[in-house]
This record gives sequence, C-alpha cells and structure tokens, in this order.
Amino acid sequence: MTNAPRYRRPAYSDPASFDRREGGADPADISQAAHDTAHAVINQGRDAADPETTERFVKLAETEGLEAIAELWAHSPARSLAGALWRIYALRSAIRKSPERMSEYYRLGRSHSAPSAIAGVAEPPTAEEMNRLTDRLLAGMYAGDIDVAFDRAGAFCRVIARGQALWADKTHVEPRDARILTDKANRLVKTAEELESSARAFRDGALD
Repeated sequence: MTNAPRYRRPAYSDPASFDRREGGADPADISQAAHDTAHAVINQGRDAADPETTERFVKLAETEGLEAIAELWAHSPARSLAGALWRIYALRSAIRKSPERMSEYYRLGRSHSAPSAIAGVAEPPTAEEMNRLTDRLLAGMYAGDIDVAFDRAGAFCRVIARGQALWADKTHVEPRDARILTDKANRLVKTAEELESSARAFRDGALD
C-alpha cells in the first residue's frame, strides 16, 4: 500500500463519525474491494509474524493517511472486518490527536468502570500511555486473537465514553459543550457495540 494515492477528503478524527459517502462506483464493487483489501492487509500482517511488520501496519494511518484508509473501509458495514478495522484506526487517530484530554476521559471513566479486557493500564494513565494502549489494541489485529482485539477496543471505547459523559456533568462545563460531549459519548458507545458485535461474529465464523 506504499503507493496508495493521497485523497483530498478531510481526515476523520472522530471515531464515532462513520458516515456513508456517495460515490460514482458500483456499490457492489466498492464492497468487494473493501472486503478484499481488509482481508489482504490482515493476512499479510499476521503471516509475517514480525514485530517490525506489525508496527508498520499499526502506523498505516500515518504513512498512508487516515483519509486513504477511510476511502478503503469507511463504507463497509459495521459488522465486518473492514468496518471494524476502520473503527479501530479512526479510534487510534483520535487518541493521538488529543492524548492529554483522552487520558482525562479515560481516568474518569476508569474510576467508575474497569472492564477486565483492558486491565493493566498504568495508573494514572498519561497521554503517552494512551498512545501506547491504542497501538497495542491495533497490534492485536496482527499479532494476537482478532476477536480479543475487537473486544478490547470496544471496552476502551466504553471507558472513554463513560469519562466523556461524566465530564459533561461537571458544573464548569457549558451546557452546549456538555450536549456535544454527551452526544459523542453516546456515539462512542454505539461504536463499542459494533466492535463487540464483530468480535462475536468472528468467533462464530460469520464475520465477512
């Protein structure tokens, strides 16, 4: 994918923003291309079984651009390998864009809920730790159990969403900002549900 074209669409930094954009190509062809590229990327990364290769795939959004990944997979159904891949890459990009604030959300959300799927995170979680955690979540797609990677990413989304909701309830937060943050939290919970659904489908052998 090193020669992938650079698209001029804006980067999608909000992991809860998974819009369906219209294009001129046949939707069936787009769907098949998304399926094929997602499976090819995962298979290549897993077959290599090499830390350097895993790191290269983890950093795919940085080398190719998140907009290029969106062009490949953002149209895909939520419960699909391509759709789940897009969500995890978008989540990682959002964390790297604002790791300090995300660490605050995580710390707040973790204090009220601690899913075992993401146990072991340093306390208090620093911005650097947030970046390392999302790298580990994505690396699990290439060097671990895929369904576990989906479940861990879903658990992470739930903790962040819980922190956002609690932050929105703080007295110093303006009502408009609180509404926006609450909406983001609700959408992130939906993302968690979609990732968890993909995990179940993978275990059942039904993930496209």
